[in-house]
Amino acid sequence: MFFGTGRWVQEQRNRVTNWINSGGHVARRHTEKNFRETTARHRVGRWKKPLMIGSVLLMLPLASAPGEARDPDGRYANSPLKQWFDSLRSGKGPCCSDADGSAVSDVDWESKGGHYRVRIDGDWYDVPEDAVITEPNRAGRTMVWPIRGYQGLSIRCFMPGSMT
Repeated sequence: MFFGTGRWVQEQRNRVTNWINSGGHVARRHTEKNFRETTARHRVGRWKKPLMIGSVLLMLPLASAPGEARDPDGRYANSPLKQWFDSLRSGKGPCCSDADGSAVSDVDWESKGGHYRVRIDGDWYDVPEDAVITEPNRAGRTMVWPIRGYQGLSIRCFMPGSMT
């Protein structure tokens, strides 16, 4: 004797019958009208994603913040040391000018074993050998030129002071 052969068996028969009536494993033929509608819809949707990406890429420069100069009022333009600061170079390239560098107090830098370390924003950084400016310091104060990029902070130039 079989249990539960009533309603469940009838549902399975209906599913198989519907599957057979729909063609089973046989591929369905598309009429020309259906093919055209499907192709037209596909063509419209095909460009949607690239157009969205392109429009975002075009708008990206408008969303970025403009750069700010560190000498907005021109107070360093007439400094007698401006030409000297503009000519400063380390092994990593030009150091820019006094307006781009930052003065460092004596407690925020140190020298051990011929290597320099500097504290920037509360964190200590080792100064690379090629970032040290070897010419005499005409400004007298210790200066550092940090660069903040996607890989973090790096030191472009470092000019030790007198430590007095």
